[in-house]
Amino acid sequence: MTNETHDTDGTGTETDGSTDDPHPSTPGGGTAPEPEPIDPAAPDEFGLVQAWWGDGKGKTTAAMGMGFRAAGHGYRVHMLQFMKGGADSVDAVRGEYNAIAAMPGFTYENAGHYGWHGLLDGSADDEHAAKATAAFERAETLVDGAAEADLTEPIPLDADPDDGVHLLILDELLYAADRGLVDPDRVVELARSKPDRLELVLTGSHAEPTYLEAVADLITNVRKVRHPFDAGHRARRGTEY
Repeated sequence: MTNETHDTDGTGTETDGSTDDPHPSTPGGGTAPEPEPIDPAAPDEFGLVQAWWGDGKGKTTAAMGMGFRAAGHGYRVHMLQFMKGGADSVDAVRGEYNAIAAMPGFTYENAGHYGWHGLLDGSADDEHAAKATAAFERAETLVDGAAEADLTEPIPLDADPDDGVHLLILDELLYAADRGLVDPDRVVELARSKPDRLELVLTGSHAEPTYLEAVADLITNVRKVRHPFDAGHRARRGTEY
């Protein structure tokens, strides 16, 4: 007969009562890891090209989620948005902008124009084209800045994004390419020219960006099964903006 006791760890799993955790890096048992201070750091394994496309909701949300995750580790993150200038159905200041402003190491800029290209919403398509062209030139500047930086080293959390970032999100760039506002060949060249340690995330487009197959390491199709917009719902504060 032994004095061994069997307790549960909160998940219904029996343990021997030992206080030594064999899996210290695994949250569980009802215990949440304590947050740590966010100090500048450099990623060890960044450098891939990601493309998120499809007719489903969540492409930008996924990209920003990665941005927040990276910024939480102290990596420098920047998001440049194409074509999201706004519409009457959304607020000028969206929830993600407030959240990014409160997050150390995460910055953004918006190069969109009111309305949406080709939707007859009162916006001028030539202005959309001009905005997209200027945004792409800005993206090239940001990639050049990353190429000149030492991405193996931490970057100050308040550093100008022109001085280099570890993760660059080009939101809706694939939509701009799909609409003919940016040449897809230039998108491929941008991906090829980026520095090895820069993680580049591209989003947008309902059409498959087949031109990226030779340069993208991750291509995700966000597919719609059902969308509330199809039932007449407008964008909702807190979910769409």
